[in-house]
Amino acid sequence: MEKKTKLTISGSAKKSIKNIEIAKSQGKNSVVIEKQTGKFLSREGSFRSSTNKPRTSSTFNRGAPLKPSFNPKSPSVINDFEKRKLAEQRATKRLKGDSENKDKKTLKAGTKKRELKLTVSRALSDEIDAKQRSLASVKRARQKEIKNATKDDSQENLKPIKRDINIPEAITVRELANRMAEQSSNVIKHLFGMGVTVTINQTLAADTAEYLVKEFGHNPIREEKAEEIIQKIKASRTENLKNRPPIVTVMGHVDHGKTSVLDVLRSANVVSGEFGGITQHIGAYQIESQNNKLTFIDTPGHAAFTEMRARGSKLTDVVVLVVAADDGVKPQTVESIKHAKAANVPIVVAINKCDLPEADPQKIKNQLLEHELIAEDLSGDTLMVEISTKTKQNLDKLVESIILQAEILDLKTDYESKATGIVLESKIDVGRGPVANIIVTTGTLNRGDFFVSGLKWGKVRAIINDKGQNINEALPSTPVEILGINGPAKAGDDFIVLDTEKEAKTLSENRAQESKDGKNPLSFVTQDSAFSDKSTEELNLIIKSDVHGSSEAIKNAISQIKHEEVKPKIILADIGMVTETDVTLAKASNAVLIAFNVKPSKEAKKLAENEKIKISSYNIIYEVLDYIKQRMSGLLAPDVQEKITGTAQILEIFKVSGAGKVAGSKVTEGEINSTSDVRIIRDGAIIYTGKVLTIFREKNQVKQVSDGQECGITVKDYMDFQKNDTIEAFSVTSTERSI
Repeated sequence: MEKKTKLTISGSAKKSIKNIEIAKSQGKNSVVIEKQTGKFLSREGSFRSSTNKPRTSSTFNRGAPLKPSFNPKSPSVINDFEKRKLAEQRATKRLKGDSENKDKKTLKAGTKKRELKLTVSRALSDEIDAKQRSLASVKRARQKEIKNATKDDSQENLKPIKRDINIPEAITVRELANRMAEQSSNVIKHLFGMGVTVTINQTLAADTAEYLVKEFGHNPIREEKAEEIIQKIKASRTENLKNRPPIVTVMGHVDHGKTSVLDVLRSANVVSGEFGGITQHIGAYQIESQNNKLTFIDTPGHAAFTEMRARGSKLTDVVVLVVAADDGVKPQTVESIKHAKAANVPIVVAINKCDLPEADPQKIKNQLLEHELIAEDLSGDTLMVEISTKTKQNLDKLVESIILQAEILDLKTDYESKATGIVLESKIDVGRGPVANIIVTTGTLNRGDFFVSGLKWGKVRAIINDKGQNINEALPSTPVEILGINGPAKAGDDFIVLDTEKEAKTLSENRAQESKDGKNPLSFVTQDSAFSDKSTEELNLIIKSDVHGSSEAIKNAISQIKHEEVKPKIILADIGMVTETDVTLAKASNAVLIAFNVKPSKEAKKLAENEKIKISSYNIIYEVLDYIKQRMSGLLAPDVQEKITGTAQILEIFKVSGAGKVAGSKVTEGEINSTSDVRIIRDGAIIYTGKVLTIFREKNQVKQVSDGQECGITVKDYMDFQKNDTIEAFSVTSTERSI
């Protein structure tokens, strides 16, 4: 920065130009100007007025005063204006020269030379001494030019973009704002303006979301529900129809020989591998008879397996109703008939165990008349075949009857399309992971297909048929096991093959979201429930089973157990072996851990032993139900009954040394024992309840006093007797209750 210098004025009114020259030679930073009156412009642009005393610069010689000498040959005196102007010019030039000198002093000698050197660029530039533009300045100027050039384009780009917005049945404010590429605060502000108070995570209905999308200038598109998409997929498969094998479900009461009939037809022994001789799983097999393939589904007959029977009847084309000739029509037989009629499928009756001496097939036919199943020999339309699995009697006739019914139905399907099916059963296999047992209903299932089953999806890694063989494709009506699903599917779920992994994943996610939205976990408090005094005990249950169907059956059976004071609460019902997590959960919730047809893992077993938690393992369903009832009974309060055994009236009170106060009493009713529980009653109010300490009769201690006798009674920890108090003896009996 340049140093500011003072412009000083001194001297007399008349001075020659020569004197100015002398002043110039005397000091560089000062000039002597004659001053009489007036104002002069300083370098800073301000006027200074001076007094008669002249100011001299510090650079003058202080010793000798300045003696102005006038040149006699000087021209005429220059007027004041010209003098002033000349002085100003000289002063300005000198100041400029000073600043240049200062800058030059700071530079090195070599730099000075280079600065003064005349180059082409210096010669061509208009102002040699002008400062050069910095690179930053050039850059800023260039950016400004680009900005101005693109200003019009950016204004065009700022115009709002119209987007197609997919709207599901329910969507949060955040998600809707993201899809519209708008700020959530703007959407909330708009809703506030409509009088709707919402938060960013609040769910909006489809209609509200559609209105908002239109308000923000976008195009709303309503998303189709997952079920609608699936219905479209199923509906589109009606070309290239060919005959398919019939799906036959074997139904009937427990222990009537359903699995035995299948064993003989398949020449396999399934019964031997079943616990308690009863089927507890749903199984599917395919047999070939007279060049005709038949798919059989074996359902359990036990009362608890209603869901499984209903599932079998929904999937089937023909129902084979097995009735034992020596047992007759039973409750599950009637239930099977109802399921078959509800599914609107024809029934073929197989009257089994006809080889037994007590068999009465005619009685069975008469009983079935009550349920509108009329045999052909009684002028009806229901095929009835008398069979025996032991002697293999009339089994070929049974197969012929089934094939005949199938021909009447004229079952056809499309073999070329993408496969669809129904999940019969699902389980978690150690080493293979989740496995789904399915029956293909339409199309051909190939290895490597992507599929959706309920809320799960996957890729077909392997297809295993009912004989345990690996196959590459499954034709319609074929029962197969599928590996590659990402979790255990629910029994009864549909099975749909899709084109790509993305489609399968999206569809399963949409289904999961829809099922989540459909749930309402809130339980509303009613007046009765809020003010009811009854508090029911709960028995927490954790059930692990081998297959999903068994788990479902146990849940349904448990829900039928009802009691006013205690109720079962299923915390977890899952498939697969008992794990450490299950044991930890059982400990945390104080639950009963039941393993049905599965074993605990080594880690779970060790943890259960350490935590002293019992894992109850069962193979037969009714044993599980009995155990649960027993545990629920343990939570019931015992039934307490009180019986009054005797009453005594206090006539006098005696003080006896060593015994304290003794109540002299007369037994008015019943008898009082030395071990009886007693209560002291005064003026109709119970004062004390305790036990008899001693009974005296004529100074002797006795064990019992009967009606009409007088005695002295002491009561344990009580002596505050009064005349006319009543001593009442009673006994309490408690009996355990059961459900």
